[in-house]
Amino acid sequence: MTDAVRVSAHAKVNLFLRIMAREASGFHAIETLFTLLELADEITVARTADGVEIDVTGGDTGPPDDNLAVRAARAVLEATGARFGVKIALEKRIPIRAGLGGGSSDAAATLHAVNLLADNAIPRGEILQFAAKLGSDTTFFASGAAMALGWNRGERLFAVPSPPAAPALLVIPDFGVSTAEAFRLWDRMQGPPTPRGSIVLDMDALGGWGSIGRLGGNDFESVVATKHPEIRTLLSRAAETGPLLARMSGSGSAIFGVYRDEGAMEDAATMLGAAGHTLIRTQTRPSPAPGPVAAPGEHP
Repeated sequence: MTDAVRVSAHAKVNLFLRIMAREASGFHAIETLFTLLELADEITVARTADGVEIDVTGGDTGPPDDNLAVRAARAVLEATGARFGVKIALEKRIPIRAGLGGGSSDAAATLHAVNLLADNAIPRGEILQFAAKLGSDTTFFASGAAMALGWNRGERLFAVPSPPAAPALLVIPDFGVSTAEAFRLWDRMQGPPTPRGSIVLDMDALGGWGSIGRLGGNDFESVVATKHPEIRTLLSRAAETGPLLARMSGSGSAIFGVYRDEGAMEDAATMLGAAGHTLIRTQTRPSPAPGPVAAPGEHP
């Protein structure tokens, strides 16, 4: 029996994002294209007698009870009869409140990790249902896809083949943006809810980074820039670095560019480097992320 497992929780970016409609309830439906990055948090989950503990290094994720990884662990333990507890060691590498899905990815990775400690007692379909309840991006991370189209809250997914890996540069401003704040800004600018049409897609359009870049932008960019004008400036500067595509990810605040090669990315880093911004060099991930494995010193 394995008593501890280790798993990487990868970041994502949204290659395009459209806000489709706001219902009277306040719920917003979206249409988006997710892709994984190599950038990842590292998580170790160890079996304990009972309860759920978490130890976070590398970032402030707030109160433990609000942490999505904690909530994910509790969901699996309760569903399997609470026969044991877990301690989660979370090493944060994905910036917080940047639109990169770090919390949701941690939750998805923890769902699979705790389920492995429980001898995979919960079927995959139920794990995906847990993921959908935890957050809008969590289903994508739990699905095992490297790239997928997402609708509604992101829980309706269609996995698509990913183009080959490409260098990606993340520019992280010195401020964060909450998703709730971004939607409030959108509602204020758009007025009464009105339905919008979907992007017309075919598989050829998803076959390369250049064609993906021509599909459309991110609806959050203009509204978040009304409060944070620096977003508009960074997007303009990123577009001048010769990327295959450049966007703000999710509801912000991270800006990313995808480049033809490492040299082009390094040139962009030189152009975009500025005080107050963090640059992260990574690349897109062309294949699904590996699942949890026995932690060092453990044997399955």
